[in-house]
Amino acid sequence: MATTTPSRGRRRAPSRMTRAAGKAAALQKPRVILALLLLLALTSVMLLDGYLRAEVGGDERVRSNASSSKVPDKVLDGGPILSFRGGEAQSQSVPEKTIALTFDDGPNPTWTPQILKILEANDVPGTFFVVGSMVSRYPSIVKDLVNQGNEIGIHTFTHVDLSYQSDDRIAREMDQTQLALAGAAGITTTLFRAPYSSEADAIDNYSWPVYKKLGEEGYTSVFVDTDSDDWKRPGVSKIIKWATPSKSKGASVLFHDAGGERSQTVKALGTYIKKMKAKGYTFTTISGAIRQGNGQDAQSGQNAQAGQNAQNSQQPGSEQGGQSEQSEQAGGQAPGAQQPGQNGQLGQSGEAGGVNSLQAAHRTATGTTLYEGKALVAAVAVAEWTVPGLAVGLAVVGVAVMGRFGMMLILARRHYRQRNKRRFSWGPTVTQPVSVIVPAYNEKECIANTLESLAKSTHPIEIIVVDDGSTDDTSQIARDAAQSFGMTNVRVIRQENAGKPAALNNGVRSASYDIVVMMDGDTVFEPDAVHQLVQPFADPEVGAVAGNAKVGNRNTIIGAWQHIEYVMGFNLDRRMYDLLRCMPTIPGAIGAFRRDAVLEVGGMSEDTLAEDTDITIAMHRGGWRVVYQEHARAWTEAPASLKQLWSQRYRWSYGTMQALWKHRKSLTDKGPSGRFGRVGMPLVVIFQIITPVFAPLIDVFTAYSMIFIDFKAALLAWLAVLGIQLVCAAYAFRLDREKYRYLLMMPLQQLAYRQMMYLVLIHSCITALTGGRLRWQKLKRTGEVGTPAGVS
Repeated sequence: MATTTPSRGRRRAPSRMTRAAGKAAALQKPRVILALLLLLALTSVMLLDGYLRAEVGGDERVRSNASSSKVPDKVLDGGPILSFRGGEAQSQSVPEKTIALTFDDGPNPTWTPQILKILEANDVPGTFFVVGSMVSRYPSIVKDLVNQGNEIGIHTFTHVDLSYQSDDRIAREMDQTQLALAGAAGITTTLFRAPYSSEADAIDNYSWPVYKKLGEEGYTSVFVDTDSDDWKRPGVSKIIKWATPSKSKGASVLFHDAGGERSQTVKALGTYIKKMKAKGYTFTTISGAIRQGNGQDAQSGQNAQAGQNAQNSQQPGSEQGGQSEQSEQAGGQAPGAQQPGQNGQLGQSGEAGGVNSLQAAHRTATGTTLYEGKALVAAVAVAEWTVPGLAVGLAVVGVAVMGRFGMMLILARRHYRQRNKRRFSWGPTVTQPVSVIVPAYNEKECIANTLESLAKSTHPIEIIVVDDGSTDDTSQIARDAAQSFGMTNVRVIRQENAGKPAALNNGVRSASYDIVVMMDGDTVFEPDAVHQLVQPFADPEVGAVAGNAKVGNRNTIIGAWQHIEYVMGFNLDRRMYDLLRCMPTIPGAIGAFRRDAVLEVGGMSEDTLAEDTDITIAMHRGGWRVVYQEHARAWTEAPASLKQLWSQRYRWSYGTMQALWKHRKSLTDKGPSGRFGRVGMPLVVIFQIITPVFAPLIDVFTAYSMIFIDFKAALLAWLAVLGIQLVCAAYAFRLDREKYRYLLMMPLQQLAYRQMMYLVLIHSCITALTGGRLRWQKLKRTGEVGTPAGVS
């Protein structure tokens, strides 16, 4: 609901400060922009996190059983390594008795490090086809992977079937993964494996253009010809069996280091490597297999009579035989290879000679790519910390909001029953006259209605209108109205423009009676409002009384929203605070004070923009009890435009922060002052500042969930929260005997009005943190709130 305590006195800007106020308004624009930027940053972080988890832009479609009529037979029947040298498709197999271990879907913080340990312990390299979103989330694992001498390939950024994607989406998937690799390990790569791919003969008419396009850009596409099917979790023995090539064939063997629970993969891997070595197999990377195969082809061309014996020979020192992986010429034939020949003996014996060297498929990331990659990794790190933190904050806020509603309902019911018992009494009926102080600044539209309502008062009063340097005819209209209504108890005091606190203090000093009632110049009282308001003063401990202010111009959308806010704010919040004896604010529209108590605490202060909150806290600290009188009703004109509403609430929330900071020492005080500091102040800070600041998380997460996760579940959750709020509002309306029809505006209020209140409070927090100062502002009034009977 509302993010600030409703029903404060309105604000006015002294005319002598018009130019300064204009400058102050200009200074607020950067703070508004900053508040909006913070909201944009929050949204961006959530979208980034959702994109990383495939909640935003995710596409779970997987194509199957498509025709392959447009795919060349030599590709379908070829090996698992597909490149496009010179624009022509070329397939290559892994040499006999050679295994290229490949791992998909990582990195994963649980399983990838365990697999790396097994590979390192067995002096075996692997080729890891990584998902870019996972790389950006776990960059340190990728860096360890590269430093250990393993090879990296791209498995797209979000693990989507590229055959369904546009050219732009394909480019983004590849480029973003390259940036993630650059930021994580300072490299880019030329190897690629498509998600949901298998053997080369599974290429269809939809995926073939993708492979061709990427091949023309220098990528080597890698398939499998031996699949462990470890993702099925069939058991360690079956994983080993299914990963074993038939006869003595070489193979690109597929395992997974992420994408699910991989404990069986970890258990099977070490045993599998030892078994294959015992059979005479060597292990290499994909680039090692490419170079080894190219070396064999080169040797075959130089010595055709050697046949397969020459291809399989391992002659020490030979530059064109089994050692061809050391040849710059052979290494340079691998597409995209840079610094060939640095992989040592990995292709021949599985030795760890390439552990600290750059793999042939890798390129060093430099320039813009490197810095953009680091920026991406940094942004992801922020999202990885922020979103879980926001989720925790959301849970805390949710519990706090629900707890507050529960506490308000319980205490409001108790307060209502206590104060409306037939035998309840504050003491002897208060009948002595009181002074009503009406500070006025340019109130020509409203002042006559205000005096007319006071003329009908059932309690003896004197009326002091303090004209705070008005530039219109406020003073004369007040005199004419008093004469017209036959009022002989009206005094009009003019003073130089000094602001509302000064006007109130002038009225207090000029008051003839011990009890003073304060109201705004645009407010009208019900006939018995003053009588009801002063009855609690029969209790000598009571120093101030808060009345029940109501929105008079409630027939507009904005007015109806504020009406709901006012009713809930008073009938639930104020009842709760009353019972806890920590009422934070007496509204400027209707409040009463012991005159001596006001003078004792130093009068109305100009230190803050919330003089009503300031004086209320000061009364608590002075040892006085502050109570709420629900039956003392006044009708006020609420802001009629969003601009005026923003301005009013901005100053209310900022003024509240000023008042709390001014009285912060009450936290360590003893007695009544300490009670407010240790009970009231935490409640105000939690429920009026902290909770509302973070309450937008509920709406942001709800919108996010509706769009990207589960619309039905998110909608039901939102409706449940709305239902709880409606119950609380309905109960408040019942206590105040208000018409329920206005509650029909509550859903729209949650969608529009509440968001504005969030921004107002965030704006105020930024102003407070940056040390900004605000000035009084006079809201434009229409005078449409007449007698109380006319607005009910």
